[in-house]
Amino acid sequence: MAFGTLSLKGRALRHLSRREHSRAELQQKLAPHAETPEELTRVLDELVALDFLNETRVVESVLRVRAPRLGAARVREELRRKGIAPEAIADAVAGLQDTELARAREAWARRFDAPPADARERARQGRFLLARGFSSGVVTRVLRQPVDTGEDGDAAG
Repeated sequence: MAFGTLSLKGRALRHLSRREHSRAELQQKLAPHAETPEELTRVLDELVALDFLNETRVVESVLRVRAPRLGAARVREELRRKGIAPEAIADAVAGLQDTELARAREAWARRFDAPPADARERARQGRFLLARGFSSGVVTRVLRQPVDTGEDGDAAG
């Protein structure tokens, strides 16, 4: 190892000091710097043993940071891309279903000032919410009545 270069473990710790990473993410980032696949596996195993690498914390971090602005489908996809186990993803997303409508309304309110006045604006607002992973049923409910006031929205649908 040349002077001034980080060891594989040092690189891993640098990544982990910035944010939580899943094992799969860290493996992908470190692979180009590992001399052998065995060295990479050993370093990752050591980080897991020291609890520096923890899938539960990765899931909690994604839920804390991303879930308030995203729908369950988008959160599910982000966790999948991070290499989280399917069972952990299912558990995390199941907890989001109960708050999906409220989160969609909050996301809508942060972006838009008024309910859609015409079909074009309705489509634009709908695309915004759909792109954030909210289900079409939730998007329809939000656009019918964006703010939970008990009043009917003025758009007929």
